[in-house]
Amino acid sequence: MVSGISKKVIFLSFLFINFPQPSKSAVFAKINKNINTQNTKSIWSNFYKKKTLPSFSKNYNDTNLYLNLLLKNLEPILVAKAEEQQELIIQSDRQFEINDVIQAEGNVLVSYRGKLLKADNLIYDKLNKKISAKGNVSLELGDQFFKVAQLEYSFISKKGYLLDVEGSINTSTLIEDLSSNFSLLDSKKIENLLEVKKKEVLNTPSKIENWLFFTDKISIDGQKWESKKAVFSNDLLESKQVKLAINSLKVISEAEKLRFNSSINYLIFEEKVSIPFWLGDRTLTKSGEFFDFANRWNLGYEKLDKDGYFIGRKFNSIDISDDFVLDLEPQFLINRFLKGYTKSFVKKDESITSDRVKRNTSFEDYFALKSQIRGKIKNWDLEIDKNLNSFDFNKFSDAFRFKTKLSKEIDLLDSEWEKSFYGIYRERVWNGSLGEAEIYSGYGSKLKKENTWIVDGIKKSELLSLGLANITAEALNTKQLVTNLKGNLFYSLDQKFPISIVNPKKKSIDISYKYIPEPITKGLSLNTRLQASYSFYENGDHQEYLGLGIGPELIFGNFRNKTFDYTRINLLPFYKFDSGESVFKFDQNYEDLTLNIAFDQQLYGPIILKSFGILNLTKDSNDYGEFIDSKISLNWKKRSYEVGIFYQPHNQAGGISFSLYGFKNL
Repeated sequence: MVSGISKKVIFLSFLFINFPQPSKSAVFAKINKNINTQNTKSIWSNFYKKKTLPSFSKNYNDTNLYLNLLLKNLEPILVAKAEEQQELIIQSDRQFEINDVIQAEGNVLVSYRGKLLKADNLIYDKLNKKISAKGNVSLELGDQFFKVAQLEYSFISKKGYLLDVEGSINTSTLIEDLSSNFSLLDSKKIENLLEVKKKEVLNTPSKIENWLFFTDKISIDGQKWESKKAVFSNDLLESKQVKLAINSLKVISEAEKLRFNSSINYLIFEEKVSIPFWLGDRTLTKSGEFFDFANRWNLGYEKLDKDGYFIGRKFNSIDISDDFVLDLEPQFLINRFLKGYTKSFVKKDESITSDRVKRNTSFEDYFALKSQIRGKIKNWDLEIDKNLNSFDFNKFSDAFRFKTKLSKEIDLLDSEWEKSFYGIYRERVWNGSLGEAEIYSGYGSKLKKENTWIVDGIKKSELLSLGLANITAEALNTKQLVTNLKGNLFYSLDQKFPISIVNPKKKSIDISYKYIPEPITKGLSLNTRLQASYSFYENGDHQEYLGLGIGPELIFGNFRNKTFDYTRINLLPFYKFDSGESVFKFDQNYEDLTLNIAFDQQLYGPIILKSFGILNLTKDSNDYGEFIDSKISLNWKKRSYEVGIFYQPHNQAGGISFSLYGFKNL
């Protein structure tokens, strides 16, 4: 196996760049020269000197039958030898060589290091070191598969091309598939992959790894290949719902990674609506996280920090070093600009916990900046998030917000935990009917374990965390800032008990599923929630609670018809048995009784209304009978994507949401 992507072809053309140089052909045995023999193979090596052929009865009168049986017994030897010596095997119905030009016709199968190529016709010019294939060309490499009308490649100039390319790629295994060896027996797998678009697929929640890929031509030049236009789609059934048109695509192979560059690109919905976006310079590594096509334009609503509507545009990621990238999103604050004043800041020289007041704006107040630095320090993941809500440096201490987290996965007590260290400067926290609270600064460490599993049809989700932090934040009963050391132990267990459930006959979907990425599980379930928390503080204060909740969830409809074919209703009353008191406002246990309400309803076709709220039922609370947390959205939901507009009344924030759904083959 060759180490390093730079020694392999990039993406589609890796098979040919990795071929052994034909200058070694002097030691190759010349088989079937100037002949036309049925079911023959060319094995370019001198291994016959080391292997003896199996013996057969001399009673065979049919030469072709003898040859077929001979080759059948040779195949295990050829496979083992090819993988051991990394040599090339050509198998076809007819094969001949004239003037050092090998021609193979009919069911051509080429294997090199287990990488497989099928074609109707193949020509290899040993003198000019040039290979070409055409007619139903297919290429299989682990989880990567491609169909090509014609290809040509020169080992001297290291240039070539591929025509009418379509295929499927898996970003999570692409790098490894360029390096791995596979058995020749995997050639049978190609027969199942000839149809790039599938008849049935399975949804892969929370991740997109498989993509359909189309382009008219790929030009190869050394370690670089280019395409004027390449189309990607996450929908393995068809590409009409959503696709990404990448223009002027360039891919450069470097050590252990592939670097991508393109010009302006388009996100195309239903082949009617096109939204431009830019990828810039992107890198695909073994993590497979290159294909992150989140919309770079951000239209949102944030009243408290940005005075209302704003629009942002994410820049291309900037490589700070090999291990760190910087993301920047400048924002223009529309409402602040139109009004000419701001209510997002306290009076000059006042405490940050004071009430916000109306202040005149300057030109610098109309702009904001959101940034993030991501990377690795050895086996630790580092994230640094910064928000600057005004470029007026006289307001810097009020406008700047900062959060950083250093984390990694560890094994503890036969379980996987997340260990993290964090730091905070100026964080807003919404605490139910107590409203907004301010954390001025803080740093600490947390150990957290999350687990989800199913037992006898009962879905269980568990969370356990332990934390210790030094915090400066708004006091519980005054506007003053107080500093205290806080420790916390928290446990949560959510369970879903099936009462009367109708499971779908199969988990896969076909093209008839227009609106959903997976079949609906209908019926009545009973949800339960158990929570326990204990917090202690340096000054001796403490607070604790035990919370219990139980309520029904009803789902009916299939979301396949055009009107009112899907409804979801979820009710969860939750009661806390609490005691004690916090030093701070942001974490005080306040509401004893709440009711969680969720309601989703298909209206027409892909249009669905989604809503969620927490209703305060604590009688001695000032906000009794009001929603202390809420979100409502109107979404356009399709099999392969979902886009919507949402608003959160409790903190007066909103925006546009967009997501793609992932699939895999059966």
